[in-house]
Amino acid sequence: MPTPNVQTRELTAEQIAKKYSSAIDSVNLINDLLAKTDRTDEENDSITRNVEHLEIMVTKDFWTTEDLTPLQNAITAGRSLMRF
Repeated sequence: MPTPNVQTRELTAEQIAKKYSSAIDSVNLINDLLAKTDRTDEENDSITRNVEHLEIMVTKDFWTTEDLTPLQNAITAGRSLMRF
């Protein structure tokens, strides 16, 4: 039985750069919020959402030479706050 014809779309360097920039925005937001001594529930929710976004992004297979260390570090730092 043949497999369905699934088209995989490769991203351009510009598209990858935009995705990386977006991920770095999440890193910066997480770090900024974690630096605060007092956070609102909304800010804690924002940390959670951004950590979840980064967790998805680091699993993508389109990365080339981008340094994912800041993303991974922000995930670790943000997860230390999250309650499960």
